[in-house]
Amino acid sequence: MARPENLKYSKTHEWVRVEGDVATVGITDYAQEQLGDVVMVEMAKVGSQVTAGKEMGTVESVKAVSEVFAPVSGEVIEVNGELEAHPELVNQDPFGAGWLAKVKVSHIPAELMDAAAYEKFVQEEGGH
Repeated sequence: MARPENLKYSKTHEWVRVEGDVATVGITDYAQEQLGDVVMVEMAKVGSQVTAGKEMGTVESVKAVSEVFAPVSGEVIEVNGELEAHPELVNQDPFGAGWLAKVKVSHIPAELMDAAAYEKFVQEEGGH
């Protein structure tokens, strides 16, 4: 299971890559695997304010609809428009083409985990 070292992870299985004051957000490989085939993605609109730990969108799969929680606080500056026509990108490339949104960061919570801590968290949760 992929867990890129250059990312931070939340306990709700989102990942975040911060470059300057912009954070790219997605769901982890573990999360997309648990969901199954993704059929629809809805994210907060560009210009919306999101708060770390609060819902910023949903990912719908053949199994369930799951909330996506913002791993950081800030303003949504871009959403991945490719996912409208190709939601399966979340399954195929969760850390690349399947990213969900970009946020201009105002706050990064200290509780975000590095790859090793996230790996341990998933193991303790009963994942792989």
